[in-house]
Amino acid sequence: MTYNNLFLKQEQEILIVTLNRPDKLNALNIELMKELQDVVATIYDSKNIRSAIITGNGEKSFVAGADISEFLKAKDGKIVAENGQILFSKIEKSPKPIIACVNGFALGGGCELAMSCHFRFASPNAVFGQPEINLGLIPGWGGTQRLTNLIGKARALEFLLTGNNFNAEKALQFGLINYIFPQNELIPKAIEILNIINQKSSICVEETIKAVNNFYDKDTNGMVTELYSFEKCFKSNDAKEGIQAFLDKRKANFKGH
Repeated sequence: MTYNNLFLKQEQEILIVTLNRPDKLNALNIELMKELQDVVATIYDSKNIRSAIITGNGEKSFVAGADISEFLKAKDGKIVAENGQILFSKIEKSPKPIIACVNGFALGGGCELAMSCHFRFASPNAVFGQPEINLGLIPGWGGTQRLTNLIGKARALEFLLTGNNFNAEKALQFGLINYIFPQNELIPKAIEILNIINQKSSICVEETIKAVNNFYDKDTNGMVTELYSFEKCFKSNDAKEGIQAFLDKRKANFKGH
């Protein structure tokens, strides 16, 4: 598939996905969402990809939000919300870790996209917020749920109800992001940590993501998930290799089975 709104670059087993609508501050329009959906499917399916990074083109913006001009053309708000929720849930549940490198504005749908990734690195000029209430709307792509999970009910309600933004330092203080790095170090730092993760057993990485996600799933018992995930890992050849490598005082060579 040819992408009009994305740049893709692969560094070993890491796919770097750059959203490329700099003239619109990388706002998410229908075409870009479809392209991102296709790329996420590729991340799931490709044996040559073990992890990914999502970032925005330019120094000002990760994603400034949804392309609001398209909202005026949409007839069914439920479909608009469902399409975004399905895509962002797919990112959140990816068995391969995805880091958001937030290089500027992450507002509205941009904040929701960042929150759907497994964790977030930000540059000092990053700005987060869910300003939908200023448009007579609320977040529809998971923002009310993920922001509450990440920073707590009281703080989430404050920002959701005022529409106010907050900077990278507050995002770090609140637990929304993992680290702040200079903009030119965002991608290298993300690659550095993903290279560490990529050396682990892919079975364990997948099962860990599943178990942690199920902590937030009201319909699932996370402890039961952990039980069966542990059993799956315990039976794997990777576990045999990891234990033997520990006893031999050498580095494990995991094969993902």
